[in-house]
Amino acid sequence: MSFVTESLRRGNRAVLWGVVAIAAILALAAAGLFVALPDAGAFNARVEQIFVANNALTGATEIRLLEVLAQSGTAFAEVLSSYRVIIFILLLFATALMVAALVLLVTLIGMNRRMSEIHRAGIEVQSLRILRGENAVLLNDMAFTLTPAAIETLAVLAEARMDDEILSGAEIEAVISGRAAADCDEAAGATRIKRLRDGLGNQLVAELLVRNISRKGYTLAVSKEAIRVD
Repeated sequence: MSFVTESLRRGNRAVLWGVVAIAAILALAAAGLFVALPDAGAFNARVEQIFVANNALTGATEIRLLEVLAQSGTAFAEVLSSYRVIIFILLLFATALMVAALVLLVTLIGMNRRMSEIHRAGIEVQSLRILRGENAVLLNDMAFTLTPAAIETLAVLAEARMDDEILSGAEIEAVISGRAAADCDEAAGATRIKRLRDGLGNQLVAELLVRNISRKGYTLAVSKEAIRVD
């Protein structure tokens, strides 16, 4: 329980720091963009400098040109101000979308993990019935039709599990073939296990049912009371 709580805390901290990082990055980008934008009165100031530097521009035509340029500068300032507002709104939308995307991503990851746990718990082996005569196995409410060789391998593992034994590949091959374990190859038993898993089809079911314990051998991850061999 403490592990789950700690995982939730780490996930919440990751989301919080992610939101803070996104907000900081966009804030820096906005600051840089607004600083880089020219001042709204820069155009008018430049026009004024041109006419101040040229004292000869005193005719009616020049004065009229100055008025037109001043009006153009005013229009430019208004457009630039509207652009600043638009850019600010777009940055707000970008921040909201990135934060929402981050939260959604973390939520989906958490849901996938939870669904995986539920899926595993949902197919936990509660009963295992082996029908040798029908070459079939009943796993909870699922039925699998296997080859006679796969059924024999599963039956050997079931009998070993009921005796609290773990069989190596050579020992599995020895029980099935009737030879001594010393005369059997480990790879032969491993091949039988592989064919059994292939016969079960569902990889998740196969991994949950047939366990490979390192340096010891193979066993069934089923309670002894849940196994029945007919």
